[in-house]
Amino acid sequence: MYYNFNYYINLGANLEKDGCSFAIYAKNVSSLSLNIFHSSEDTVPYEKHILSPSDHRLGDIWSIFLENIKEGTLYNWEINGIPILDPYALAYTGNETIENKKSIVLARIGTETKHILIPKKDMIIYESHIGLFTKSPSSNTLNPATYSAFEEKIPYLKNLGINVVEFLPVFEWDDYTGNLDRESFFLKNVWGYNPINFFALTKKYSTLKDYNSANEIDEFKKLVSSLHKNGIEVILDVVYNHTAEGGAGGKVYNFKSMGENVFYTKDRDNIFTNLSGCGNTLNCNHKVVKDMIIQSLLYWYLEVGIDGFRFDLAPILGRDSNSQWARHSLLHELVEHPILSHAKLIAESWDLGGYFVGAMPSGWCEWNGAYRDTVRQFIRGDFGQVTELIKRIFGSVDIFYANKNGYQSSINFICCHDGFTMWDLVSYNLKHNLLNGENNQDGENNNHSYNHGEEGFTENLHIISLRKQQIKNMILILYISQGIPMLLMGDEMGRTQLGNNNAYCQDNPTTWVDWDRKKDFEDIFLFTKNMINLRKSYSIFKKKTPLIEGEEVILHGIKLYQPDLSFHSLSIAFQLKDIQSNTDFYIAFNSYSEQLCFELPILENKSWYILTDTSKIDSCSFDEIKWENSSYCVPSKSSVILISK
Repeated sequence: MYYNFNYYINLGANLEKDGCSFAIYAKNVSSLSLNIFHSSEDTVPYEKHILSPSDHRLGDIWSIFLENIKEGTLYNWEINGIPILDPYALAYTGNETIENKKSIVLARIGTETKHILIPKKDMIIYESHIGLFTKSPSSNTLNPATYSAFEEKIPYLKNLGINVVEFLPVFEWDDYTGNLDRESFFLKNVWGYNPINFFALTKKYSTLKDYNSANEIDEFKKLVSSLHKNGIEVILDVVYNHTAEGGAGGKVYNFKSMGENVFYTKDRDNIFTNLSGCGNTLNCNHKVVKDMIIQSLLYWYLEVGIDGFRFDLAPILGRDSNSQWARHSLLHELVEHPILSHAKLIAESWDLGGYFVGAMPSGWCEWNGAYRDTVRQFIRGDFGQVTELIKRIFGSVDIFYANKNGYQSSINFICCHDGFTMWDLVSYNLKHNLLNGENNQDGENNNHSYNHGEEGFTENLHIISLRKQQIKNMILILYISQGIPMLLMGDEMGRTQLGNNNAYCQDNPTTWVDWDRKKDFEDIFLFTKNMINLRKSYSIFKKKTPLIEGEEVILHGIKLYQPDLSFHSLSIAFQLKDIQSNTDFYIAFNSYSEQLCFELPILENKSWYILTDTSKIDSCSFDEIKWENSSYCVPSKSSVILISK
């Protein structure tokens, strides 16, 4: 399909036959000019075009046409004497000093976009950071921490069974944090949740370090195309809830000069609201801002070929100018949009003003925080979690069916970029964030983690073995659960951040994926791969509708048909029937500190075969070993899957 973006986007720089038209929204300005530069290092423009209200303004839109402007021309706007970056620019220059950046004129051309359209029930998401995934020398990539380096790792993702990658933000962002490390060097924001533009791709992962060009766009499009050719969808983590301009006294990149009362919400005292925790809150349901967000999404979806979007702090997109939950908002408009409704839309359904999991409009998927917390607590051995675990494994119907979103709304995850890695979850009781320069005050305190006897690194083989076993338990739960599973990058190879659960400012081995760990965690990798393959092979693990009790699912305890749902219970078992393949599964979990023996259901003309037992050395092999006994003893802190043959 061929799209012409001039139809959707008129603001910004639009190349025409004999030159370029420049347009910007700016409200209540006393002076406005367009400055043209030779180089990104220039501080004085070689051309300055002053716009007048009588000749260049229509309402709040200012525009000017300049002849002989070519692709690659560098420019900035100047409002009331303050130079600003064009928020509609598709690229900026790559200066390390962000205040010296320039906007780059690029052609908006139609692109052949091919979305591979993986059904929601079949999605296997891998949350990843483009730079950190390959920055370690152990990645053995040609240009580590680049778009092309990630492309080199596509065979690895395919081998694991991943069919969706969810990239942390790639909009150009301000990486300044203001925090100092122990050597008094400024720490940089490496995650990218601090945007200065919603159209410009960051140069930070470009192979060609040409500050004045926009090579990064071609590199990223090539990466997206390669992922598609390998059957992998691409989802972008997008930040439309705040910008890097902060609150009062914060930097000015564009929006504050263009009309801060339009682009940001304020309280009755005219103070910036801060529902993002980053100093300001984008006024997403103002007509101007809403149009900008929709145009941004259209650009990434149609021109770049992105398949879907994960919205950081999504409730902010559902709030009005008074920060109240709106009856009809941008959240509704996106699922009603004739084009964007066909993209995958995923919400992080909470912000500093509230928790809205299950409250998104029909058509949205949502990160399921309740799933994360319940699985962590059950695996740790907390009481009162069995009935909650059953709800989470069987699709969180209590959360998602009220708004008719169903199973496929639940993004099931145990770990994500924000928090402990899975290895750290079983290795640390406490967060260890001193390196972040905030006296260990940042990051979540309640992680539902357990170190199993020693904090952090240990040479105790028993503890190491138990930690691996617990990871396998969590991986097993993740991939048998109804909903859409998401795995954090590196969890399949025991990635550690040394107990740092808020490593947004650590661009060093703390956060880099150490590919050498795969050798020591090959069993975890193979276990994860085989669990993904099991999920893909049987429809019972990815239903669209609730499981039929008594026909597709039967709950058990150590005695058949007698599940222990009491507060102090730490075990549960159930039998699943995959009607399509006429295959039964028996799955049991034991979080007690001692072995439990479970009665097995009697099969007609079939036998039970052990598929995996997380307590066994060979648990990752998934060899089908016939089991002759009428019961199966599940060791402490372990899980089993039996399959009928």
